[in-house]
Amino acid sequence: MNERSAQRGPLGTFLTLLSGAVLLVLGFAFSLIILAVVAVAALVLGGYFWWKTRELRKAMREHPPAGHVIEGEAVIVEEVRRADGERLPPDPPR
Repeated sequence: MNERSAQRGPLGTFLTLLSGAVLLVLGFAFSLIILAVVAVAALVLGGYFWWKTRELRKAMREHPPAGHVIEGEAVIVEEVRRADGERLPPDPPR
């Protein structure tokens, strides 16, 4: 034991442990309250988003997108012109 805890005595040690336990319980309770508030806020925001997008979802179900997807690659060809406006042939792909 160090000198300070020896001067405190058993009552001081007990009060220190008791206050530490109380602070631990209060911290746990506070974290549960914060978790509940965050969960309720997430549910409210999710419900609001769901409610605001219901007409869009209905329209998408009634009218699915037309057409089809064509798989493939795209090559970007840059157009180069001379100062007089004449177009130069593109560089070959790399």
